Amino acid sequence: MSSNSPVAPTRTVYAAVYEAYADWETGHTTAYLARGGHPVRTVGLTRDPVTSIGGLRITPDLALDELRAEDAALLILAGSDLWDTGDELAPFARKAREFVDAGVPVAAICGATAGLAREGLLDDRKHTSAISYYLAATGYDGGKHYVEADAVTDGGIVTAGPTEPVAFAREVLGLLGVYEGELLDAWYRLFHDSDPSAYETLAAAEAEAEADAEVETGTGTGTEAEAGSEAAAR
Repeated sequence: MSSNSPVAPTRTVYAAVYEAYADWETGHTTAYLARGGHPVRTVGLTRDPVTSIGGLRITPDLALDELRAEDAALLILAGSDLWDTGDELAPFARKAREFVDAGVPVAAICGATAGLAREGLLDDRKHTSAISYYLAATGYDGGKHYVEADAVTDGGIVTAGPTEPVAFAREVLGLLGVYEGELLDAWYRLFHDSDPSAYETLAAAEAEAEADAEVETGTGTGTEAEAGSEAAAR
């Protein structure tokens, strides 16, 4: 199922990779950002290969010190035990601050939310995580802004707990305009609830978009566009 983004995005999304990162937490997000037109590249502390918690060996496309916020559409930070066992991943949290200060969004899930909390990025934004006392243990000052929700977007930062990869993706896809409104809701219902009616909504929208594109390029007919519109109406 492809996206129905009104404008083809061009800036790159950067997904951070590090030892034992939780590869399942960002799969929906990166897959549908890529299908929506965003190039997705990986960034590590260095360019040395890392291995995810699922055993996937990844060679980062670039090192963290090569990453510039002005070149990016988004920075994605997945969970890892390393967020809670030392300062090894703190440079990613500092890079997240650079992104936010430059007006470029950051999306953090699971343990990465604790990294942002330690960096002070959640002190004045609504946010969520696995549970409130997990973040409270970081000593941050943002407890009053904690929200019991599947995922939260505020002030250019998306947060979610480890059991909500689909909600996390929903927030990111909406933030970058890959899906909006009814289509964003349908995408979420399809992948979170396995709702067959949601697939029908997305398929109809895709058919209409393809028919419109054919008319614009002169490869289709008005009848095809009308058929797409009728499918969307159904």
